[in-house]
Amino acid sequence: MKPKAILFDLDDTLWPIAPVIAEAELTLHAWLAAHAPKVAAQWSVAALRAHRAELAAARPELLVDLAALRRASLQAAFAQAGEDAAHVEGAMAHFFAARNAVTPYDDVLPGLLKLRQHVQLGTISNGNADLEVIGLAHHFEVSLAAARFGALKPHPGIFRAACEALGVAPADAVYVGDDLALDVAGAQAAGLRAVWMNRHGGALPDGAAVPDAVCATLDELLAWLEQQLAE
Repeated sequence: MKPKAILFDLDDTLWPIAPVIAEAELTLHAWLAAHAPKVAAQWSVAALRAHRAELAAARPELLVDLAALRRASLQAAFAQAGEDAAHVEGAMAHFFAARNAVTPYDDVLPGLLKLRQHVQLGTISNGNADLEVIGLAHHFEVSLAAARFGALKPHPGIFRAACEALGVAPADAVYVGDDLALDVAGAQAAGLRAVWMNRHGGALPDGAAVPDAVCATLDELLAWLEQQLAE
């Protein structure tokens, strides 16, 4: 069937995220040194990261909302350091300003403009990127985050909810993402077609979900879409 909508993952699909998070955590620690020095003195960047991982393991329900996980971890760090918890929200705001300072891949902006001429566009993400702050929100008719929906990819419900919001059947939608388990297998289980955004040329691992197409850029995605529309 000819696609009527394309839905995107965000982190590592439209922009690289690891260096952004690393820089955001460094700038957060510098902010803590200035505004909550007891926390900064007791907790290094690595220690805060490790504590957050331990908290996620102990309370996996927090993984659906990464902001809530980070906030809870900071609250615990503030309490242990004997620091004023009133600064937690300031720390969160500082972190998110840096977390949203992403740089889209070069093909993203022109690719979205071209794709919008053919199909509806939307996003589904397990993360907490703010498309309004990033400046990409106007490209998408629907943007659904796991924290708002209440379940993480690969839960089929989040894919189907995004399709419903766009007014298309899952069979008429395509999901594009970098993760073979969360994005490709998850979308296919929900009845969508799935494109693996393989920006680094990796080989398909044995036993992994087989995508309906593999693209390295949005230009390649556009070429695949035009082929689908022509059939």
